[in-house]
Amino acid sequence: MATSNALRIEAELASAPIAFIDLAAQQARIRPQIDRAIASVLDEGNYIMGAQVEALEQTLAAFAGATHCISCANGTDAIQLVAMAEGIGRGDAVFVPSFTFMSTAEAIAIDGATPVFVDVLPDTFNMDPASLQRGIDEAERLGLTPRMVIAVDLFGQPADYLTIGEIAQRERMILIADAAQSFGAKSGNARVGTLADYTTTSFFPAKPLGCYGDGGAIFTEDAGKAEILRSLRAHGKGRDKYDHLRIGINSRLDTLQAAILIEKMSIYPLEVVTRDAIARLYSLKLAAHVDVPVVAEPNTSVWAQYTLRLPAGRSRAAFIESCKQDGVPTAIYYPTPLHRQIAYRGYPCDPAGCPVSESLSARVVSLPMHPYIDEETLDRVVAAVIRALG
Repeated sequence: MATSNALRIEAELASAPIAFIDLAAQQARIRPQIDRAIASVLDEGNYIMGAQVEALEQTLAAFAGATHCISCANGTDAIQLVAMAEGIGRGDAVFVPSFTFMSTAEAIAIDGATPVFVDVLPDTFNMDPASLQRGIDEAERLGLTPRMVIAVDLFGQPADYLTIGEIAQRERMILIADAAQSFGAKSGNARVGTLADYTTTSFFPAKPLGCYGDGGAIFTEDAGKAEILRSLRAHGKGRDKYDHLRIGINSRLDTLQAAILIEKMSIYPLEVVTRDAIARLYSLKLAAHVDVPVVAEPNTSVWAQYTLRLPAGRSRAAFIESCKQDGVPTAIYYPTPLHRQIAYRGYPCDPAGCPVSESLSARVVSLPMHPYIDEETLDRVVAAVIRALG
């Protein structure tokens, strides 16, 4: 009877659904600290721009090695605030990779500037510098003024900021690192937050460093721009909330979210190490079967997603269904490149097109990734992937 029960329990565990991102496991680890942090905010009653907001900004800046950190309401606002601080508007071209989430382009288009879509590299999924140069030439041909590049650090690793930065400098453009998925990663000895003129990030709950609502931040070395950004996030205020120096927006990080993020930062460095170890195990076990992610030297990645490229011609729908039958969730980031989205079809694109973005959109699939995957669960995922591949 005991043996029978043990086999039944083992079978139930083997068939139990796997979390794609297990926020509950992380919360269980630090729940007492989170509860105390929330209670402290409730006791103090400073729900907007409480002391925890500045404390978090100092913590984030120190972690990233940046001089200034300006928190805000979300990652999309972070990009829009930078564009506002730099006076980006009508007639200006801003270069954005097509293979990413739409908020990168949305934050630019909403204020009247023109996003110009460029392609990505097939191995790192990050912006292709050659496509960027073609996009710049196309923008100038259309009579637009090249003003800004937003290099998205897709799935957790930095873009090629050395090459992209040289192009931006030569063309006198501002360079933003959209680090919504890469905060905590490095390029050589430099951590994300110091690789571009500005770095923006997101604290959406599913991000590697996420809060329990929405949030974002901007990093810069420019003290003057930092002050402008602080003004812009609070309706363009000056000396006080009834003194307005400029037109701004309402984009302040809630004190509760800041308090939660401070507690999460206490374990985040270890989570980054654990994420990398899990990704390495995935790659070790899957490299003989499918195209696994590539991290370019001298980068590290925080593995916001662990994304495979299925073989050309393989049915992604069948692969996903097979994994689902084994209790393994998957996700597609991203099924349609931005230059093919209805909202953005009227905007310029690299004249050579974005064939890599289109190919990746048809082939990529992401596996469960978070710091609390144990090896037994990882082996279940690997086995399901190999079965799905036939």
